[in-house]
This record gives sequence, structure tokens and C-alpha cells, in this order.
Amino acid sequence: MRHSHAAAVAGLLLALSSAGADGAELRVRPGQSIAAAISGAAPGDTLLIARGNYNEHLLVDKPLTLRGVGRPTISGQNSGDVIRVTASDVTIEGLIIRDSGADMDAQNAGVYVVPGADRFTLRDCVLAYTLFGLWLEKSHHSKVIGNTITGKRDLLSAARGNGIQVYNTTDVEVIDNNISYARDGIYVDISSRALFRGNKIHHVRYGTHYMNTNHSTWEGNESYLNRGGLALMEVRNLVVRNNVAWGNEDHGIMLRTIQDSVIEHNVVAGNGRGFFVYDAEYNVLRNNVVINNRVGVHLSAGSSNNEVGANDFIGNEEAVKFVASRDVAWGVKQGNYWSNYGGWDQDGDGAGDVPYEASDLVDRLNWQYPLVKLLMSSPSIQTLRFVARQFPVLRAPSVVEAHPRMRPNNPNWSRWNDKHPR
Repeated sequence: MRHSHAAAVAGLLLALSSAGADGAELRVRPGQSIAAAISGAAPGDTLLIARGNYNEHLLVDKPLTLRGVGRPTISGQNSGDVIRVTASDVTIEGLIIRDSGADMDAQNAGVYVVPGADRFTLRDCVLAYTLFGLWLEKSHHSKVIGNTITGKRDLLSAARGNGIQVYNTTDVEVIDNNISYARDGIYVDISSRALFRGNKIHHVRYGTHYMNTNHSTWEGNESYLNRGGLALMEVRNLVVRNNVAWGNEDHGIMLRTIQDSVIEHNVVAGNGRGFFVYDAEYNVLRNNVVINNRVGVHLSAGSSNNEVGANDFIGNEEAVKFVASRDVAWGVKQGNYWSNYGGWDQDGDGAGDVPYEASDLVDRLNWQYPLVKLLMSSPSIQTLRFVARQFPVLRAPSVVEAHPRMRPNNPNWSRWNDKHPR
């Protein structure tokens, strides 16, 4: 009996490779059940999952860490959620999580975090062929860091879920993830105090679909080769800085119904529209590079009370598409650079001596009647443009700037010349 007792203790010591205040470490090997290990674990334990293939669905209902060793794969075999988290203080890291179901009504996900499961962490995982990559709802103070997420790319875009779904959360951090072939890369709604930094989002509908989420930061993200880049809507008090949006079919950065926000040091290159600004007021747009877009800025719906300065507008087919009933003044505090500016700087102070107007009557006719573009080289069209500028009664409202800059603000603007859709 004494020998049997000693053997049992030795087996337990092998299973628990270390134990302490932070819980025990339990090892799971190929052929064993991760679900069974979760069931037998105590709160605070860490499951070390060895490299291998595990075909199962997991329910994490207590505070645990699931840590992959050598990138093990957990497959849901195309049904349900692969991992469902119902407890707070759960960490999942170093796993390949794949093959969720495709039931949009059930919101099948690679990892589904239910309301109330706070302080969740997903780190350094690969989520492949999942409907929703991560569904995060009412999970406060959670972190999503360094993951690669790829959706069900063989489905039509409308039938896919989003790469990361953030709903009704506070203080979430989404950092350094790579997301592709989902419906929207990151979908955010009814949240606050969120940080989105260093994410790469490509080959989706919208890089981000972001609504009703205030007091948050978007910085250092790259959104490219999507239908739309960053869509920031129904928001206030955002900081949007150092992002790059290039090669997107429609817009680079959409600012729709946004107030009291700072949009600075971003690059929008080679998009259908660089910035799409709609119903935006009391914002600051400064030090952005808007280059080689079909339309540099599409401005409409009363977007007039903004401070716009020190931006570079270079090589856009149309600098500004402007829909309003009166002029809007830009460059009041700091001048913008316009590559299509035809003025001069006689006194050499770096600012133009004659005002810049972004659009005129001919531009307005182009927007309303696209076939007018066929006549752009006609002397009659050029005469109309000259006459309209001489007689205020024929003049169309425009973005105007009294003294635009003569040289770009950003000396490295040319590095973005080759960013176009492929």
C-alpha cells in the first residue's frame, strides 16, 4: 500500500509540473482531451497543450490559461463555436483555432466570449476558417494582441462574419493583429475607451466598421486592398493618428457624424476617396498626406466647423469634391499644400500670394453630369471655367484657402506614390 501511495503521488507530480500561488500547470498531449483537462482543472491553473491536432469544442467556465506549446491545432470541424468562454480572467495563447460553424444567426466564432467574462486575453493565436474570428461582448478590460485571423474566404462577403467583433465593452485593447478575408476586419459598436493600435487589415469589406464608440484611439493601423479602409461613424472624442489606408476601392478614412476628434499624421493613398467627410464638425485634421486618390476629400452634409491645416494634397484626380451652399475656409492657422495650386509666392515666405479654390462651376458640372469629362479639353469648357471665376454670380461654393503652402509639409510624401489597388 505504501508503494501504491508513492506511485500515485509521483503520477500527480508528473501531471502538475509546477504549482504555486498562480495555480498549477497541467499538460495535455495528443490523444488526450482538452475539454477533460479543463473540467479537472482548478481556477487559476494553466493548461500546457502540446503540438498536435485536437478535434473538439471547448467550454472555458473558470479562470484558466490555455497555452499552446509548438502551435497545437483545435478544430471545431465546421460546427458551433470552437471555444466558448463564460468566465472572467481567461487567457488563450499560442493556439491554432479553426473550422467554426457557419451559422450567422448563432454567431459561430473561433472564440466566443459571453457577456460578463471580463479581463479576457487572446494572444499570439491563429484563427483560421472561422465565421467570426473573435466575438467579444460586454467583456471589459480585455486584450486581443498579436493574432492572425482569416475568415471563411470561400463564402460571399455578406455571408462571412467579422474578424473581431467588439460590442458593448469598455477598455478593450486590440493590438498588432493581422486580419483578412472576413466581412469587416474589426467591427465595434456601443463601446468606450478602446485602443486599436498596429493592426493590419486587408481583403475585407471595411477594414473597420466603427460606430457609437467614444473616447478611443486608432493609431498605427494599416488598412489596404479593401472595399473601404477605416469607417468611423456616429462618434466623438477620438484620436485617429499615424494610420495608413491605401488601395481601397471606396474610401481610405470615412469620418461620418463625428465631433470633437483629432485626425492627424495619417496617410490615405491610392483610394477611390482619400477622406470621406460627412456631417463632421469641431474636429482637427492636420498633418495628413492625401495622395493619388481619385478624389482627395469628399466633403458634404455641413462639414464646415473643422480646423484643417498642414495637410498635403498631392496628385489626386480631384482634390476636393465639395457639396455645400457656401464656401468653407481651410488653412486658417496652418496652410495646406495643394499640388494643383497655380498661384505664386513673390515674397518668398513659403505661402501662396493668391487664394486657392478647390472646385469651381465646371467641377460641379462634372459631378452632376459625368459625360462632361469628354469635353474637358474643349475651348468652350475652358472659357466657361474662366468666366465663372470672373463673375461671382456664376461661381460655385468651394473649399478655399487664402495662403496655401508652396511645398509639402511631409518631406517623405513620395514614398506613398506607388500605393494603388491591385
